[in-house]
Amino acid sequence: MLQIKNLTATHRKDGRVILRDVSFTLGPGDRAVLVGEEGDGKSTLLKLIHDPSLVETYADFTGEVVKGGLRTGYLAQELPEDSKELTVGEYFSGLTPEEIFSTFPEGFHAGLPASEQKVGTLSGGEKVRLQLVRILLERPDILLLDEPSNDLDLETVRWLERFLNTCGLPVLYVSHDEALIENTANVVIHLEQLRRKTEANCTVARMPYRRYVQEREHRIARQAQQAQNARSEYEKQQEKYRRIESQVEHHQATISRADPHGGKMLKRKMKAVKSMGRRLEREHENDTAVPNTEEAVLVRFGENCRIPNGKAILDFQAGELRAGEKLLARNIALHISGPQRVGIVGRNGVGKTALLRLIAAALLPRQDIHAAYMPQDYEELLRGSSTPVEFLAPSGRKDDPTKARTFLGSMKYTADEMEHSAGALSGGQKAKLLFLRMIFEGANVLILDEPTRNLSPLSAPVIRAALRSFGGTIISVSHDRRYLTEVCTCVYRLTETGLEPSSANSDNIPPEKKR
Repeated sequence: MLQIKNLTATHRKDGRVILRDVSFTLGPGDRAVLVGEEGDGKSTLLKLIHDPSLVETYADFTGEVVKGGLRTGYLAQELPEDSKELTVGEYFSGLTPEEIFSTFPEGFHAGLPASEQKVGTLSGGEKVRLQLVRILLERPDILLLDEPSNDLDLETVRWLERFLNTCGLPVLYVSHDEALIENTANVVIHLEQLRRKTEANCTVARMPYRRYVQEREHRIARQAQQAQNARSEYEKQQEKYRRIESQVEHHQATISRADPHGGKMLKRKMKAVKSMGRRLEREHENDTAVPNTEEAVLVRFGENCRIPNGKAILDFQAGELRAGEKLLARNIALHISGPQRVGIVGRNGVGKTALLRLIAAALLPRQDIHAAYMPQDYEELLRGSSTPVEFLAPSGRKDDPTKARTFLGSMKYTADEMEHSAGALSGGQKAKLLFLRMIFEGANVLILDEPTRNLSPLSAPVIRAALRSFGGTIISVSHDRRYLTEVCTCVYRLTETGLEPSSANSDNIPPEKKR
């Protein structure tokens, strides 16, 4: 049994409370998902439970984590830097492939890279696979997983779902994948930063995620309606009160001095009127309050971000796709015209990111379109110490910083976060920053490598809706089933023999998405 007792964490730099009085227990069979907006403390909570020294550089904490000698297996959101120079063989500390493969069901280890490959050269999904394998080989008693489905191909995600549902271990995980959450979680731990990130809150609900969302939305809507009704009734009462008060004041102003008895009566009446006003205020204080919830992000692309129907965007052909000396795929051809929204899927290591880089290299210099590229590794664009405001408005033109702050405010960045180093932001905040730059610059062709990989299940629906209504062209790589079904108008699978129309049966994508 894992017990968390009154855990509170405070950011050292600005004193902001990241977590406040977080308490819950997890036992065998509990599959708890941590949800919340980016920067709300989900990764911090996992680190505190696994090893408090992981947060010492940026946070102080109080409270208690009771593990009772149980071993935690922790999957970090990013691979540690000191692991990237190791070969795959060195990463597993001398374990033989037979020892590794015998631990897992057939299919999970399919496509694991060769032992002499450097870990840092692997695809995002291969890196996650390696970390999962090593964690599970250590036979942990509790699993703490920070974005375990990040970059995994669809087949491995389905394996992960089956594993989480059948392993029997207490599991606490963070994920952006709403399908994974709905298919696995039986406990929801919702972290929020309310009132513009000045008030931390934690809700624990022992129920499936979809039911939690529905009940929460119903409760918020009911509370908002009750608050509106109470406000309307209060305003009616206030109007009546002001009318009576005005009448009494008028009589007091016009009564003759020769009528002292009438004057005394009006004074008593005014006293009663004032008493009624104070009573109305007290009753109003006890009315149902407006729901105190964390607002959703607000984002949309402008009308200028459009591509005419039929305009030729991409006519890409490559005889071979390679990563260094390694041949990944052959005979690749992709033709895109007009405002299509294309999704590319495929197993880990097949070369999807390499293909997207080539497409970006072809489209970014074009003058007849405005293309923007969102890499899988955000640091490719965010390296350096510039702030989010400077990243959005590097020109320094007079009005641009003000416009940038307005854009950042729509994504719920606080004034302090706007002045932090962009490199110090959470993965989800970095993703939002890259989306904002595309909007800020008026891009009409988006090249996106795993665009929703770090977005919370609360932010992701808003981003998907913005991309679905986008009037330009999208060329993307994704393993996010909701993104593929809701945003993409056609889906291709990259294999060793090239690009082919997606199969609904193999990728869990509805038939209407087949090209």
